Amino acid sequence: MIRYELAKDIGSRIKDIIHKLQMTHVDGSRVACVRSKGSKSKRVIARCHGLSRIMQLALDQKPHYAIEVVSERFDKLSKEEQTKVLIHELMHIPHSFGGGFRAHRPYVTQKKVERMYKKFVSAQ
Repeated sequence: MIRYELAKDIGSRIKDIIHKLQMTHVDGSRVACVRSKGSKSKRVIARCHGLSRIMQLALDQKPHYAIEVVSERFDKLSKEEQTKVLIHELMHIPHSFGGGFRAHRPYVTQKKVERMYKKFVSAQ
């Protein structure tokens, strides 16, 4: 059984990344972070979930995103690799911040994540 809990530590790191990378299109107050435990997936380290347009309408809510980190894999990574994973997930959020996602190619690539990570480190 998969268990979920809010991850305030990840939320703080996400807000720091948003600020240092000047991701002004991402509203940090509408990004929730969750740590999951018990996932059977073999390769997933983290996921980005969006509140779909139909759910936004039905719940009378603005767009929101959730970043889920899979504890069994994410927590074992170095701080540097964790930061790269979080940057990767944030890059999936489109500039419209409308509930949708950006695809891996051409928007979210290893090369672009590395470039963003270098920018993040130099902003410290």
